[in-house]
Amino acid sequence: MDQMSTALTTLRAKRRLRDRGLARRGTVDGPTLLVASTGGHLEELFRLRERMGGRYGPYEWATFDDAQSRSLLRGERVHYVDYIAPRGYAAAAKDLPAAVAVLLSGRYGAVVSTGSGIALPFFIAARALRVPSYYIESAARVEGPSATGRLLRLLPGTRLFTQYPALADRRWAYRGSLFDGFGMEVPAVMPTPHRGLQRVVVTLGTMRTYGFRRAVERLTEALADVCAPDVDILWQVGATDVSGLGVEGHDLVPAHELSAAEAEADLVVAHAGIGSALCALDAGKAPVLLPRRSAYGEHVDDHQTLICADLDRRGIAVGREVADLTAVDLWEAAHRAVHPIGDEASFSLSQSAT
Repeated sequence: MDQMSTALTTLRAKRRLRDRGLARRGTVDGPTLLVASTGGHLEELFRLRERMGGRYGPYEWATFDDAQSRSLLRGERVHYVDYIAPRGYAAAAKDLPAAVAVLLSGRYGAVVSTGSGIALPFFIAARALRVPSYYIESAARVEGPSATGRLLRLLPGTRLFTQYPALADRRWAYRGSLFDGFGMEVPAVMPTPHRGLQRVVVTLGTMRTYGFRRAVERLTEALADVCAPDVDILWQVGATDVSGLGVEGHDLVPAHELSAAEAEADLVVAHAGIGSALCALDAGKAPVLLPRRSAYGEHVDDHQTLICADLDRRGIAVGREVADLTAVDLWEAAHRAVHPIGDEASFSLSQSAT
């Protein structure tokens, strides 16, 4: 304990000097640690890293160990910590020593996170070690901060960012949204639906604790009306129990394999998670998005309904409640195309601490 106290004291003094330098230059000294839970949070931060560019690098990662992180972060320096479920505050507390150990292992100039619960132990440790910390709220949070965002708002010195201009205020800065770079194309005349789709990808994300059987049950009916008899359907179902549904489900599909399958697919259907939506958009597809509902035990809250509404409004997805999904919805999405609409602005972390 004495050695740890001495190390903390030394690092705090060094961080004070780095904080002053950051305030003057808007850059960081030393590697930046990127922290995110697997799933959509990791997908978001992976893309935001590209927008931040080299001014905050080199970069290292802290996340959970699963097929997605192993695939997406191949070749990167990654620190794996124990899994924290959504709102798993007890697990977050248990990960605090691991967060301290990671931060003590390198001379980090900053910690950046898109959440979820993994941000809590790392930001608390960063505060103790005087490492500047930046929290970018998920694009899933259309109407306000998540539970993690509300907690980190109380942690002094944390810089806060939103991906929606209407939510910007004196605490939350706006630097753009990950979805700003996508536009929609539709055919001049919509073809008549028929049994013609040859390749379909259904992805329910990588959540370990929540299933989405309702979606699979509805899709097995609706897809039959638009698919060829010999259709090839890739079902990535996460924790969903698909027994008795005639579906060959895969718990997790490596990121590069899923991306390749979506690029070749005629149609992508996904739960309305940010990561799943981004993967489909990257592949040029307008996905059908189905929101999980807390009333059915499918998530901790109903924020996925907001993602559906926002991306449907932008025209880059077809958002539908599970019970309302029709074959026409599937057909419409299959005949839309998504394309990049220009270079996104760089994501600047410069902001006065509050």
